[in-house]
Amino acid sequence: MIEIKPHRIVRCQVRVPGSKSYTHRALIAAALSDGVSTVRNPLRSQDTRLTLAALEKMGAEVADHEQTIAIHGLNGRFKPCAEPIYLANSGTSMRLLAGVATLGQGTYTLTGSPRMYHRPIGHLLAALNRLGIDARAVENNGCPPVEIPGDRAFGGSVTINCSVSSQYLSSLLLMAPCTPSGISITVSHGPVSRPYVNMTVDILKRFGIQVQRDGYTRFEVAGNQTYRAGDYTVEPDASQAGYFWGAAAITGGSVTVKGVSVDSSQGDVGLARVFEQMGCRVNHESDGITVTGGALRAVTVDMADMPDMVPTLAVVAAFADGTTVIENVSHLKAKESDRLASTCAELKKMGIVAIAENDRLLVTGGAPDGASIDTYDDHRIAMSFAMAGLVAPGIKILEPHCVEKSFPDFWKVWETLYTV
Repeated sequence: MIEIKPHRIVRCQVRVPGSKSYTHRALIAAALSDGVSTVRNPLRSQDTRLTLAALEKMGAEVADHEQTIAIHGLNGRFKPCAEPIYLANSGTSMRLLAGVATLGQGTYTLTGSPRMYHRPIGHLLAALNRLGIDARAVENNGCPPVEIPGDRAFGGSVTINCSVSSQYLSSLLLMAPCTPSGISITVSHGPVSRPYVNMTVDILKRFGIQVQRDGYTRFEVAGNQTYRAGDYTVEPDASQAGYFWGAAAITGGSVTVKGVSVDSSQGDVGLARVFEQMGCRVNHESDGITVTGGALRAVTVDMADMPDMVPTLAVVAAFADGTTVIENVSHLKAKESDRLASTCAELKKMGIVAIAENDRLLVTGGAPDGASIDTYDDHRIAMSFAMAGLVAPGIKILEPHCVEKSFPDFWKVWETLYTV
């Protein structure tokens, strides 16, 4: 348990680690490349280490240095792995690797934690089946664990439902260049979280892969392409920046997150704009983005493209005047926890009126009280509710170690808010 001490931030600068989403994608692309790739500023967290360990089990040679990870790629074809590959509760690892595992040899079994076994992957498995790949859920329930056969990824045309996760589409995009015929993809529903698709396409292009697209509905990836080895630097994680911008918003202080740019493909950088609508001042500088808090007012906002930032916004909304309406977020029910339910439950502990509906979350601002916050083994719940403790005395974060999933040094960086 960690108790958050109230503190009014005046002006502070922080640095956050490399993007989790970009790190996953860069590691996979490097493992598929035609030589040695160097990934600079990678995020080293529980989730990204699971992806890296899985790639090693699938035959990639890895040299993990202090500031870089060097990966000797397998030129688009993984080696056999008879033992199950454990991915804990890393949904990104599970979904992205399920697609590229089809490029290997033999059958791969991807397993995880009990929570993972409730996280849907059925739409991706159905798409792989339509491509002639007999991928299946071991329990025939559309959730992990899954078995993915190699040697069957020839390519073709496929339609996929991405109403639950854009990672299904990203998984197909990552495997497509290494198939003989390439893949033509039509998106029938969604995709939710569209900026994450842009990140995947960005990584593909940086590794020399050509992608043709029509918005978010059609993608054409030619086959027999080669991931070109090289150097890639992971940009700072905009999702992690949000907690520190939120801290500024709640306290009325000013926080600069260094290295984050409005030009990033990371959709979560848009949270700064939402805070601006709520009454904060936002400055875009050459070396980062600064948020300065003001009198907060409620907003109505579509967060379909920033789902990871919903708990962050909800906690800030608890300090705003009026009722904030967060729309198009039903897919949050399938995250590390049911984030609509868990966010709502913890806000209610603080005396805040919060209502989770089918596709939206309503938060009426007030004067939050202290409370012991259950984190549901969900890193984003822990980090989001830490913000509230800067103003509301008595906020205690239970099982704070869950932040290791995406930001192992979070509490260390958090302490820097108290040094100025």
